[in-house]
Amino acid sequence: MLSIPTTPSTYTLHKPHYTSSIFKTNHSLLPFRNQLKSRFQQYPSLQKVTSITCGVTLIDQTQFSETVLKSDVPVLVEFVAEWCGPCRLIAPAIEWASQEYKDKLKVVKIDHDSNPQLIEEYRVYGLPALILFHKGKEIGESRREGAMTKVKLKEYLDGVLESIAVA
Repeated sequence: MLSIPTTPSTYTLHKPHYTSSIFKTNHSLLPFRNQLKSRFQQYPSLQKVTSITCGVTLIDQTQFSETVLKSDVPVLVEFVAEWCGPCRLIAPAIEWASQEYKDKLKVVKIDHDSNPQLIEEYRVYGLPALILFHKGKEIGESRREGAMTKVKLKEYLDGVLESIAVA
């Protein structure tokens, strides 16, 4: 059982005691979740947590033209959402790519829910979605959807950047 204090300082988790079977379902988590949610809503400063990254810039549709379309270097755009599990899985690989390729491309992140015009314009149907832009246009065959490993991301970026260099 989780005891929720009156201030958001510490939480203590007590292991539930099972008496009859190890397969017994513990339905006590639902009230815990609701209690934690209501406690969390009492502290607005905790509701929005901004992720701090070194090389990935979070932009919105008002900054898209200046940051992406008018960029002198290729730009990798990642469309994500806070509720998207695969988006969270790929985040460390995207951060790695922003550092690894910092001399070759710029990496930006766009929130799916906050930027409906961009989602519609670029027909983003799955998340996370990666699109590479160069000289104001989407690079053909550069669109990827879904999570991928760091190795697959490296293969993808190396291939697309090589095609830009050849063209």
